[in-house]
Amino acid sequence: MNAPTALSHLAPQVTQRAIPAEFLTALQARFGAQCSTAMVVREQHGRDESVYEVPPPVAVVFAQATQDVADAVKLAAQHRVPVIPFGVGSSLEGHLLAVQGGISIDVSRMNEVLAINAEDLTVTVQPGVTRKALNEAVKSEGLFFPIDPGADASIGGMTATRASGTNAVRYGTMRENVLALEVVTASGEVIRTGTRAKKSSAGYDLTRLMVGSEGTLGVMTEITLKLYPLPEAISAATCSFPSIEAAVRCVIQVIQLGVPIARCELIDHNTVRMVNAHSKLGLREENMLLMEFHGSPASVKEQAETVQEIANDFGGNAFEWADTPEERTRLWTARHNAYFAAIQSKPGCRAISTDTCVPISRLADCLLDSVAEADAAGLPYFLVGHVGDGNFHFGYLIDPTKPEEHTLAEALNHKLVARALRLEGTCTGEHGVGLHKMDFLLTEAGVGAVDMMRTIKRALDPDNILNPGKIFAI
Repeated sequence: MNAPTALSHLAPQVTQRAIPAEFLTALQARFGAQCSTAMVVREQHGRDESVYEVPPPVAVVFAQATQDVADAVKLAAQHRVPVIPFGVGSSLEGHLLAVQGGISIDVSRMNEVLAINAEDLTVTVQPGVTRKALNEAVKSEGLFFPIDPGADASIGGMTATRASGTNAVRYGTMRENVLALEVVTASGEVIRTGTRAKKSSAGYDLTRLMVGSEGTLGVMTEITLKLYPLPEAISAATCSFPSIEAAVRCVIQVIQLGVPIARCELIDHNTVRMVNAHSKLGLREENMLLMEFHGSPASVKEQAETVQEIANDFGGNAFEWADTPEERTRLWTARHNAYFAAIQSKPGCRAISTDTCVPISRLADCLLDSVAEADAAGLPYFLVGHVGDGNFHFGYLIDPTKPEEHTLAEALNHKLVARALRLEGTCTGEHGVGLHKMDFLLTEAGVGAVDMMRTIKRALDPDNILNPGKIFAI
């Protein structure tokens, strides 16, 4: 398979729908101070971390309860006005942009942890709860929620994009960790999908359908998640390698041997330099793996020793351990800030992020050819990867005033995605489709599968009001 030849997504298709005056009047009558039409508020809700420039929504509703969401969607449905859910705005693919106008429903005030069921290892939260707030709430029970996409994203946004991140190699993604949902449908009806039971064979799996639907099938208002016991012992380490290939081959060997590593992150030498400058660290400016091991003291020791032996076989050196919580936090905070470190390395720049994932056995082939292409192009970039599960990201740093740099970055992205698809991978491992990956989804899934997705969308949202213009065109 080949990626599309035309860079048709360099500028999203913007077709603003007419918003009836009576709709805005009814919205303000129902919500009062919870509804804002102030330009500064609208602009805040009309931008994410993507490079797209799109007019903001016409109004923002700050929901405080499920009924608020239901009432807002009902009003929108009556007037066929688009509705876009908003969490914290950390998405990278244009998910929350009002490409067809409409309103933004901000769920950040719906931030309560509703029930912690420690005996069952589950928790139910509202969508505005962030991952850090959730872990703060459950740590006194000796539990934690492992999905860690880097940004302090909302649980609603993480569920909508089927997020994963640094711990996915051991704990899976949001797909494996969401048990049940409360969802407001396109008509404003409130439904529940799934239960707190660990498994079910009861009918269609509507929970999995909603997870990853990016706000196009419903607005999530409650989410029930799996929790995990806090590990008895945790140890983190960094290891430098003479080349990216050596680091990747080491990771492949670790995974194929079945070592239950919790985190395994690749940072190339460019990114290590940026992270050092941003976070005031003294990491060796070489290609590096950041690893973390969870378990009993004995199992952590065994895992670490096994990985160290494998790393030695691939030229890994300078193992440095971070055993205290403070050292680990500093190390992983620096990793999570790699995006911002890169942005600050080139003042005024924007980053175009990639997000491919391939079978672990094909990781080296995909990654090394992509590095060679990026180096030959001469465009500054950073490279990080959740390489334990075959997922990696380039961030091409472009001057937004130079269209030729944007075009070059997108051309590199196209080559990268085409390569990943040839190697039986995917165009997005965790960021979602949004606007940026729409063409790629058609290439990856095929016309028949995308047509089936459209059929589902039309059945559940016949007037196309839920985050229209995302994932695929209707």
